[in-house]
Parts: sequence; C-alpha cells; structure tokens
Amino acid sequence: MRRVFARKVLLVVLFQVIIACVVVIPASAREKELLMATTTSTDNTGLLDFLAPRFKEETGIELMWTAVGTGKALALGRNCDVDVLLVHDPDSEKSFIDEGCGIDRTPVMYNDFIVIGPAKDPAGIRGKAIAAAFQVIARTRTVFASRGDRSGTHMMELSLWRAAGLDAPDREPWYVQTGQGMLPTITIAAERVGYTLTDRGTYIKYEDNFKGNPPLVLMVEGDEALFNQYSVIAVNPKKCRKAKYELARLFTGWMASPGVQELIGDYRLMGKRLFIPNAQ
Repeated sequence: MRRVFARKVLLVVLFQVIIACVVVIPASAREKELLMATTTSTDNTGLLDFLAPRFKEETGIELMWTAVGTGKALALGRNCDVDVLLVHDPDSEKSFIDEGCGIDRTPVMYNDFIVIGPAKDPAGIRGKAIAAAFQVIARTRTVFASRGDRSGTHMMELSLWRAAGLDAPDREPWYVQTGQGMLPTITIAAERVGYTLTDRGTYIKYEDNFKGNPPLVLMVEGDEALFNQYSVIAVNPKKCRKAKYELARLFTGWMASPGVQELIGDYRLMGKRLFIPNAQ
C-alpha cells in the first residue's frame, strides 16, 4: 500500500512540474514577442512576411501582427491590445497621439493612392485629375466600390469626395461599401465592373496575382493629394502599462535604419517597387 501511495504522490508531483513548465515557458517566450496592429496593405503585399524573419534574426524578437484597417488598428492600440502600430492615416494618427495613446510616431515609407477601373472605362475618367474623376463618377452614377471600414484608404477616399465638392454618396445604389480589406474590395469592384481607390502597393500585388493582366487597370494617378505615408507608432506605456515599449522602440529604430530602409526599397513584385523608404 505504501508503495502504491508513494507512486501516486510521485505521479502527482511530476504532473504539477509538467503543468508549471507549460505555464512558465510560454510566459517567458512572450517577452520576446512584439504585437503589432497594421494595415491590410503591408500584409497583403507580403512586405511583412519579407521583413519579419530578418527582424527576428537580428533581434531575437518575434513580430506578430494583425492586419486590419487603420481605424481598427488604432482602436487596438487604444484598447492596449498591441504594442506598436504601422499605419497610414496621418490625421487619425495625430488624434491617437493627442489622446495620449501613442508616442514616437516615425515615418518609414510611402507610396501613393490610385483609382483603378475596367479597361473600357465606362465613366470616361482615364487620365483626369482626381477631383474631376470623382465628379464624373458621381454624375454618371457608375459603380464605385468603397472599403467603408474607416481604414486609411477609406479615410482618404472620403477626403477626396470632399475635395471634389461632394458629400460621400453612401446612400446611392451605385456606391458599394464592402466593409472589407483592399484586395476583396478590388475583387468586388471588378465583379461589378466599377472603380475603386487603392494604394499602389496593393494594386501591384493584384496585378501580380493576375500575371500582369488584371481585370481592373490604372485610371487616375499622380495628384499630390494621393500621397500615402506609412508610420510606426509605439503604444504609450503610461496609458497601457503592459505595452512592451522598449521592444516597440527597438522595432521603430530597426524600421528606420539604413539597412532596413534599403530592404523596403528593394522589395518588388513584377519589377515594381511597392513602397518607397523615407525615414529621416
């Protein structure tokens, strides 16, 4: 009986040791994890898949991210669910910082927004200035697919309607609000034979998906208003005490370093640069 009892005690102790190891090891590993909220464009284009292994190799830190619109990314920061942000809506970013939710905003790269549509160009906007293009789309009531998700792209689109002297046509039947990311929104625009606004990096990825022959093609580009800045923002540890500020600061410096800036500039699909580094 004593041997049986001793054996049971030993098994219980071993079980407790195993449970303790299971609990402790992941907690230790999490100290080397950096949680980031970012936009769909940095994810869809494959840029983060390209950079993250290099970041881990050089720092030992595992970069883990969730890709959503900038509005939702900032909400994750406000809720203390992430440590750092990589986003592209300067006005919303300023509000985030003014609220005390973020610090150390650091521009790291840019591209531009473009309008794409069917090759037949049913509204006749090819080559027009962006304001004129939006006015023509509204006047002809041609299908326009909007992300409708408070993302950086959606916020830019809303500002472009205003700049064209128009209210956002959110109740018009030709204005399709997808509530989805950029690539699904482009797909919906193509299915509806309509137009949409996208960042150039995501469009290049879309082109690549179709081996250079996509259903939607470039219509409007080049306006100064279409500049698209991406910045890294650390979540403020004074507001979110569990935020890993030191790791976020390390990531920010890494993204802005000359070597990584060169990597960003060298990242291409179809021979085209998706993002242009501009850290100071």
